[in-house]
Amino acid sequence: MPQNFTDVDRMKPLAVGVGWRQPHYAQLLEEQPELDFLEVHSENFFGAGGAALAVLERGRSRYPVSLHGVGLSLGSATGLDPWHLEQLAHLVERIDPVRVSDHASFARGRFAGGSVHAADLLPLPFTQEALDVLCANVQRVQERLQRRFMVENLSAYLQWNASGSQTLAEPVFLNTLASRSGCLLLVDVNNIYVNALNAQMAGLCADPLAACLDWLGQITPDSVGELHLAGHCHVSDVHGEIVIDDHGSRVCPQVWELYRHALDCFGPVPTLIEWDTDVPALEVLLDEAALARAVAAQSLESRL
Repeated sequence: MPQNFTDVDRMKPLAVGVGWRQPHYAQLLEEQPELDFLEVHSENFFGAGGAALAVLERGRSRYPVSLHGVGLSLGSATGLDPWHLEQLAHLVERIDPVRVSDHASFARGRFAGGSVHAADLLPLPFTQEALDVLCANVQRVQERLQRRFMVENLSAYLQWNASGSQTLAEPVFLNTLASRSGCLLLVDVNNIYVNALNAQMAGLCADPLAACLDWLGQITPDSVGELHLAGHCHVSDVHGEIVIDDHGSRVCPQVWELYRHALDCFGPVPTLIEWDTDVPALEVLLDEAALARAVAAQSLESRL
């Protein structure tokens, strides 16, 4: 299988990009700020043509592009949607992205004799059976795309009761996925922190920051291909409080601290600033990208 990641990539200066969303299409193309790559959601550009794809091709002529999906349903026991995979393959052939990714989750299943799609990223049980399904689906994606794929850890708002089945710790589950399938991991630092905060409110975690540091320390360094940074929010109602990974604010101080630790663990891995709701002025995203560069520079200096 062609490999689009090599050890040489880890010797390069840190690459920082931003999620390129519709409100910033024109301004970014006009101003061409200093960025190492752009990330877009793959599904927004499926199809043979149209205005969106034309914009993406213009962006690709100026920057490397990373394709990040939300709809492959990699953990689905019913298998992958052939149409979805073919659309992704055609987009990859057309854009030639630097990285292609989706989530360790599922959305497709069988109901009332037919196939249904939840239109959401649902968590997987960290069991051997789920791991077997995920590995097989990831391998199928890599074979079709003829390139190494990346799989992201999920922010999850419910957990499976896998009584009767032996479960793995999430880092072990992901490490094994990478080892068996040959894929890389996209480590979303904010997702780890969101899960730890929700575990704390459920009485399952005494120290969220310490739990996240431990999580990062368990991941095999050479398996990490990209890092994601984003904001989150606290939501309260009559049912209680929950932390949501809404990508609608600046990166919080605790996630910056975890990012420093991730760089210490994994080295100068390409880093993305995500912002998908309440999208601010482009200058705000560029400022967050500059902060990521500054943190990475400090991390590198401390290791010299």
